Amino acid sequence: MRFSALALFAGAIALGACSGGDANNNAATPTDTAGVTTPAGGAVGTGTAMPATGTTHTVNMVVTATGEYRYEPAEITVKQGDAIKWVMVSGGPHNVAFTNVPEAAKGQLTANMPNQLGELSSPMFMNPGEEYTVSFAGIPAGTYDYVCTPHLALGMTGKVTVTP
Repeated sequence: MRFSALALFAGAIALGACSGGDANNNAATPTDTAGVTTPAGGAVGTGTAMPATGTTHTVNMVVTATGEYRYEPAEITVKQGDAIKWVMVSGGPHNVAFTNVPEAAKGQLTANMPNQLGELSSPMFMNPGEEYTVSFAGIPAGTYDYVCTPHLALGMTGKVTVTP
């Protein structure tokens, strides 16, 4: 009986980690917003989804033959108005959860992320071929860090640099 209770508790903890947790799980910590600029011709954080008007770039979510969990490429530069399509290739579940997002960008980034599991967090992807696209239209220029919540401890992190 004692083992069953322990196994049940461990299972609940594991499921909680994979579910994205509560809204504060990816809460931003105070950051320096000196490098963040408002896009030309628009207000930031309007709360209305803005479709991509530029190129759609692809980032793959993979586990390599050596067991390394990563985004390929791990760092990408896009222009305001571009989009990124994350594709689950192997080793799921994976997600895309932005961290330390400046307040000036949170509202618009939230609006541009459909079907969020938690604050600034995509749904979990379980099967190869599943994809998730985020528009960077209306997003201030700057650097945006993101992680795969279930594989953060394994170093699955990425960075998007948005340029004007």
